[in-house]
Amino acid sequence: MRLNEISYNDAVPIDGYGPGFFRVGGQKHDGAVLVLPTGVSVWGGFEDTAAVLEHISDIDVLFVGTGAEIAHPPKDFRTTLEEAGIGVETMASPAACRTYNVLLSEGRRVAVALLPV
Repeated sequence: MRLNEISYNDAVPIDGYGPGFFRVGGQKHDGAVLVLPTGVSVWGGFEDTAAVLEHISDIDVLFVGTGAEIAHPPKDFRTTLEEAGIGVETMASPAACRTYNVLLSEGRRVAVALLPV
């Protein structure tokens, strides 16, 4: 088997997660987080679209991790982001972490908003 080293350039990958926290770029963050190519911040949940919209020029797709199980985000949340030109993909938080890391390693313009597991 051939292994290739993954490079994230200046972006920070998600290293892990557990009950109530995420480890991003080697640092632990409690609660919901928004991970952008430029860094990590606290995310206020589905009511907090402003934090994502501030970085509209940096991302094309936002992955939304809804916790341990997949759930539908509120319609207003999705509509606000899609009307601004950001694609929204919803999945369970573990899948969102993995998907974000893969696309980030490919140099894609992605972000992820995560609710804890």
